[in-house]
Amino acid sequence: MLIRNQFEVAQPVDKVWRFFADVPVVATCLPGAELTEDLGDERYRGRVSIRMGPVSLRFDGVAAITERDDEARRIVVDASGADERGRGQAAMIVTAKLARAASGTRVDVDQDLQVSGAAAQYGRGMIADVSSVLMREFATNLQAAIARAERGETAAARHAAAPARGFTIGLQATLMALKRVFRRFFASYPSTPA
Repeated sequence: MLIRNQFEVAQPVDKVWRFFADVPVVATCLPGAELTEDLGDERYRGRVSIRMGPVSLRFDGVAAITERDDEARRIVVDASGADERGRGQAAMIVTAKLARAASGTRVDVDQDLQVSGAAAQYGRGMIADVSSVLMREFATNLQAAIARAERGETAAARHAAAPARGFTIGLQATLMALKRVFRRFFASYPSTPA
């Protein structure tokens, strides 16, 4: 499934693009993500922990930067992993493209996601909502991490990103789903011409 998200960062596009070059620090901005080993050649081993409703999943896997275009400010990451308890697998190609925006930088993120097992039972709507919540938190954490780097804080302090809060993510995703349902049932329909 293809999930598209977009967010803005109140920093110049050149600065945000330079920040994207530091993959381990960028990874700390994504709630629940953690890089555990640099495998070289822009390949990393890591894990992603996420909670969707009563199901808590922890994927261990590998992510690789397969494309980095400085001119177009476009980066492509190919990641895959399996739940440590064998309850599912996930593979994802993430394409992020940066562009100038009125407020600083617009980041368009396309996620081509394949899931199986426990996570797949939630369907496209819930997974897209969780992804939207994660991207919003990622944008907030990214903005804060760039500000900390500008203040000259140490790498250790910069790595102290906000942890993922599964209940909060699940709750926000549930609220998004409920809003979608209410909009579907109670939104006024355009009148048809007589």
